[in-house]
Amino acid sequence: MENRPTSPAPEGCLTIAIRVPVRIVVLVLVVPVRIVWDLLAAGAKVLRRAVLAPLWRALVVIPFGWLYACVLTPLGHATAWLGRVVGAGIGWLGRGVAWVAVTLVAVPVAWAYRTVLAPLGRGVARLARGTGRGLLWLLRAVFVWPPVTLWRWVLAPLLRYGLVVPGSWLYRHVLTPAGHAVALLATLAAAGLAAVGRGLAALAVLLLVVPVVWVYRRLLTPLGRAVAVVLREVGDAIGHAWRAAGFVSRAVGRALKWLARNLLGRPVRWVYAVLLTPVGHWVREAVLRPAKKAALAAGRSAREALAAARETVRAARRDAWRALVGGPPRERGEHRARTLGSTTTASGAVPAPEISLSKTEG
Repeated sequence: MENRPTSPAPEGCLTIAIRVPVRIVVLVLVVPVRIVWDLLAAGAKVLRRAVLAPLWRALVVIPFGWLYACVLTPLGHATAWLGRVVGAGIGWLGRGVAWVAVTLVAVPVAWAYRTVLAPLGRGVARLARGTGRGLLWLLRAVFVWPPVTLWRWVLAPLLRYGLVVPGSWLYRHVLTPAGHAVALLATLAAAGLAAVGRGLAALAVLLLVVPVVWVYRRLLTPLGRAVAVVLREVGDAIGHAWRAAGFVSRAVGRALKWLARNLLGRPVRWVYAVLLTPVGHWVREAVLRPAKKAALAAGRSAREALAAARETVRAARRDAWRALVGGPPRERGEHRARTLGSTTTASGAVPAPEISLSKTEG
């Protein structure tokens, strides 16, 4: 016979009466919670993408990547190289120690074992075997044969006919009938106690179990079924309400997104594209670039004026010095290098002539 799927049990009036009001109440309560939950989830995603991920990258990923690439990797390579060098040295040292041990210890010990210890050990073993056989025969003659003879011909017959035979007769003719009588009395006592126990059990069932079973079947079972129905309907209502609230939350989010894009995004983009961009270009072309050029020209003119003034001051100083001492001035220029009484100069520099005031005045 084929197994046919059983049809679901029909729902009762209590289920239908509870389902609709419970779902309405739960939907009203769950929709705000779902909207707040969706808002918090969206805010958490934005916070993670805009703040936490860059912060994590800037504070953890990039420093640790630099530390790994610039510090740990060279340190690891250096440690590995040092380990290889130390391992090679230890290997060479171990091979040297092994050669010394084989040459100076193992070969002499093997020679001594083959030449001296092995023959000596074989002789000692033969002597020990002969001595052991003699001692074994002596020990048997002194400690084994007399006790065995005493047990076989004296103690065994005494124990057999003095203890075993009387004990067997006592067990068979006295203890066994007494044990049978005690077992019969114990069986009768157990039967009486079992009968008393069955009576007490029947009384306990009549006074306790039957009322408890009646209360369970007539009161607790219907009440438990009603509570289970209510809890199941509440759980189903919460699930349906959560899903419906999700649809409502998504619809509200799409509506807010559409309003923000049409009321804020498009006007702002239009203002930026139509007004701010041309104004910014005009300011850059008509104001900033001419101002920059004028500032560069003014700076260039100021530098030229300062250079001309500096040259004028230098010329006046040279003329004043020439008027005072009658020769070229002792002026330390940035392009000259002079030494005291030496012909060596810096590369690319011309030594300045030394002028004595006494010679000039004379």
